[in-house]
Amino acid sequence: MLFAIDLNVLSYSKIMTQPKKILALGAHPDDIEFSSGATMKRFAEEGAEIYWAVFSPCVKSLPPGSDPQRLYKEMRKSAEILGISKDHIYTYNFEVRYFTKTRQDILEEMIVLKKKLNPDLVFLPNSVDIHQDHQVIHNEGVRAFKNTCVLGYELPWNDIEFKNNYFVRVEKEHIEAKIAAIDQYESQNARVYKSAEFYFSLAMVRGTQMSVPYAESFELIRWVE
Repeated sequence: MLFAIDLNVLSYSKIMTQPKKILALGAHPDDIEFSSGATMKRFAEEGAEIYWAVFSPCVKSLPPGSDPQRLYKEMRKSAEILGISKDHIYTYNFEVRYFTKTRQDILEEMIVLKKKLNPDLVFLPNSVDIHQDHQVIHNEGVRAFKNTCVLGYELPWNDIEFKNNYFVRVEKEHIEAKIAAIDQYESQNARVYKSAEFYFSLAMVRGTQMSVPYAESFELIRWVE
């Protein structure tokens, strides 16, 4: 049964039973960890079967002479820290920043994943993320998984505004695991938002919004019960 939830703040523990199979969609190799790393760690600890699908190795974003698979190699190390099996990671070779040209091909790959995995819950970029590749993953993900629970994750540097109306409580050790996972991305060391202080601060802000020490927040896009 489909139903709408019209609440300003939602807590995972109050409305959601434990998801058995999760699929996280990322345009780029670090999107899932930066946005949802603590949540992934929590769900993995609780026994969820978690899959990742990442659509570009971002070769054009790497320094000249880099290994074209550098980001994917970093991602696999990162995912292992969060408890994600390497054989649960799907990677594709779409060109970074040009997803709009291959929108239909991306949709078709998502439909294959839906038929193969049939996840209970899908994570993807939120509806107001301004990155062009993230917009495609959001739009095609919602289309492909329209009859599945869908949450939009938060990447603050890409969000002019963000509707955070679904919260997942996490613990300090989950944030620490998220930071350890992000640290595997040596290629991203120049990013201002790669610091541990940033992620602890954001988790504290989101936790304060639901009266717990730490949380990650999401946009509730679709709920199927």
